Amino acid sequence: MSDLIIKILYMISCIFFIRGIKLLGKTDTARKGNFYSSIGMLIAVVTVLCQKEVFGSWNTENCLANGYVWIAAAILVGSVIGIIWSKKVEMTGMPQLVALFNGFGGLSSLLVALTQYLVAPKGDAFTAVSLGLTIAIGAVAFTGSVVAWGKLSGKAFKKNIVIPAKNVLNAILCLVGLVAILAYSFFAKENPFGFDQIEFYGIAVSTVVFLLLGFTLVIPIGGGDMPVIISFLNALSGLAAAFAGFAINNTVLVVSGCLVGASGLILTLIMCKAMNRKFSALLFKSFGAKKKAGSSGPAKEAKAMSVEDAYLILEAAKNVVIVPGYGMAVAQAQHAVKELCDKLEANGAEVNFAIHPVAGRMPGHMNVLLAEANVPYEQLKTADEMKPQMSNVDVAIIIGANDVVNPDAIHDESSPIYGMPIVNAFECKTVFVLKRGKGTGFSGLENPLFTNDNTVMIYGDAKSTVTQLVAEFNS
Repeated sequence: MSDLIIKILYMISCIFFIRGIKLLGKTDTARKGNFYSSIGMLIAVVTVLCQKEVFGSWNTENCLANGYVWIAAAILVGSVIGIIWSKKVEMTGMPQLVALFNGFGGLSSLLVALTQYLVAPKGDAFTAVSLGLTIAIGAVAFTGSVVAWGKLSGKAFKKNIVIPAKNVLNAILCLVGLVAILAYSFFAKENPFGFDQIEFYGIAVSTVVFLLLGFTLVIPIGGGDMPVIISFLNALSGLAAAFAGFAINNTVLVVSGCLVGASGLILTLIMCKAMNRKFSALLFKSFGAKKKAGSSGPAKEAKAMSVEDAYLILEAAKNVVIVPGYGMAVAQAQHAVKELCDKLEANGAEVNFAIHPVAGRMPGHMNVLLAEANVPYEQLKTADEMKPQMSNVDVAIIIGANDVVNPDAIHDESSPIYGMPIVNAFECKTVFVLKRGKGTGFSGLENPLFTNDNTVMIYGDAKSTVTQLVAEFNS
């Protein structure tokens, strides 16, 4: 295949990637965007195989000597695992699955770089440095994502771990790793230090150090920051792929990696703004790991209400806002919520959803859930869009949300989340809170909203509670 045709195919692949990411920006076009991106990746993979003449490596005597056999086997195994995993995973498990996807992306770039080091001669200084940075960023993305997966799934790193002088330790690890990359990149085997294997030591040390850095960087970060750290790790996985493209001289890998890296970084900054956090504070501090000191005054008791009494209030409501949280995902209540939304609208009420950017445990978690239940996109409003209307809302229904409706973010300067923009549910005339019990949110902070005079608790499984409310409208 000629170089011109290869360049054209790479360009077509990039166009599909760019168009796909554009369509992923809206819920109603996300599936099409995912499909376009898949087509772009298919074109890129086939083009690479043709460019490297993998299909021409026919060996009838030894089937395993053919490169395409191993590639086909890898695609088959990966596809089977991916299909089974995606079919079995629940929406509550999607955040940790996304974290693993980020990790696998970083790991694949790391393995590409190590393979390039083993089988190909070292290129010029730029190529060598690119290979080293691929190892560095891919290693951090991999181990950092594994830690994020453990925290989100609750299968590992359940307790907050404090690393003494963690910023100093991380700085030392980063410095040692960068020195190792420079040693690989700029010193030949014959060097004034007398080491014949300085290139090997540089690669080995940088790999081990940056794998460790990914662990020490993410392990102290508390649960409240996990949605942001997932998007940051996604950016790192894309950046690793881009540097891998420079290392192996592959244009489409550079473009696709830059797209993922840039979009992930933009999302990270948006999430930081939504939490009133600086990007540097995300890495070097961890508000999600802190707990607010208990109040010295007498604790107020939350008021509970039955489903039947709640129905009487909802029946008279003309403006209702639903604030979803991770509890809705746990209860798998999104379809029941859509039914309740239809009943309220049929009863003459205006219904909107106020969705905080960090509601759930990954970016866009609530949007995905509600889109799955066919909630109209026009009803999915951001917290900023709903803020001017909240004081006129008759009933706010909070389904499994905690931290994103915590008024301490506005009223209590001693709170770790002070200054974080929230959904101002406390301004509504009546607030229903659907919860299993009196537990705190993922950040571990108490929520004074639950004991406000205008707030009532409806305890129980969210799906069961919403289904009972729907039944009341039907009776």
